[in-house]
Amino acid sequence: MMLTLYGHPISSYTWKVLTALYESGTPFDFITVDQSAYADFIAKWPMGKFPILLDSDRHSMITETSIIIEYLDIYYPGPTRFLPRDVDAALEVRRWDRVFDHLNTTMSKVVLDNIRPEGQHDPIGVEEAKRAIHAIYGVVEAQLGEREFIVGDSFTLADCSAAPALWYGVRNVPLEGKYPRISAYRERLIARPSFARALKESKPLFHLYPGA
Repeated sequence: MMLTLYGHPISSYTWKVLTALYESGTPFDFITVDQSAYADFIAKWPMGKFPILLDSDRHSMITETSIIIEYLDIYYPGPTRFLPRDVDAALEVRRWDRVFDHLNTTMSKVVLDNIRPEGQHDPIGVEEAKRAIHAIYGVVEAQLGEREFIVGDSFTLADCSAAPALWYGVRNVPLEGKYPRISAYRERLIARPSFARALKESKPLFHLYPGA
């Protein structure tokens, strides 16, 4: 078996897949998509969106983080099952995975505005993004209830998505004391060994990204 993940150590979407790989205990090689590897990466995936996973045994290239994690669940299952076997439960996991990916995308508007040159900021767009983020916080807070994870008491695909989204989200759009369940949930995710490892490995590069 030879799996190779192309990504970047401070990419939230890369963290999502790394968390799943560390959860499953699946061995893999990691290639950082920097200037030296960019041409090779683009040759493999001209859309330029990482991470991507290459599986040499199955002669497969898998793109899109949620699909990569489902692929791992099917072909390289580990102790953590990322999608429940029950169809309705699996749909619920996918739904919350989408919610957290939407949070991630919306949050990036706030972060990227911070590094725009003077005179090129978009205060209206940033305020719209912040309102959208607080709307997401509201539905997540309500969903959590007394649950340990976002869809019950098992760690799933949706939690792989939530961990990086809430790491960056809360650092850039604070909870302001309004969402105690999210705060506690985020701490549980940060303490999860799989996500904690992804964070630890990325910290030497945090200076490259103003939102980290």
